[in-house]
Amino acid sequence: MTAKKEWLETAETALEKAYVPYSKFPVGACLVTDTGEMYQGVNIENASYGLTNCAERTAFFKAVSEGNRNFQHLVIIGNTPEPISPCGACRQVMAEFCEPTMPVTLVGKNGVTMETTVGELLPYAFTEKDF
Repeated sequence: MTAKKEWLETAETALEKAYVPYSKFPVGACLVTDTGEMYQGVNIENASYGLTNCAERTAFFKAVSEGNRNFQHLVIIGNTPEPISPCGACRQVMAEFCEPTMPVTLVGKNGVTMETTVGELLPYAFTEKDF
């Protein structure tokens, strides 16, 4: 199995772990460190919707909380007809921890995919360079 196939499968298995009692809209993510370690993320909802956390941010927060800050790839998967698109908050978190050239694979229902980068998802990102 190739590394990328493993990343895709890791993101896909996350869909089953998502806590989505309100939206019924599971999202899974697989964040890969520069050393190949994988962090699975799921969206976690809350009755107070503003407290909900997206799959992408869950994966980043898990990785960063364990001391990992160097990433090589992110896979995001959802049950959308087209490749799923990350929200603005997740794009900003990606910009905080990733180079603009880092690849991101977006996956929808039936395996339809789109390859992009952090910089393409959030051009003109607000970064430490803006201080």
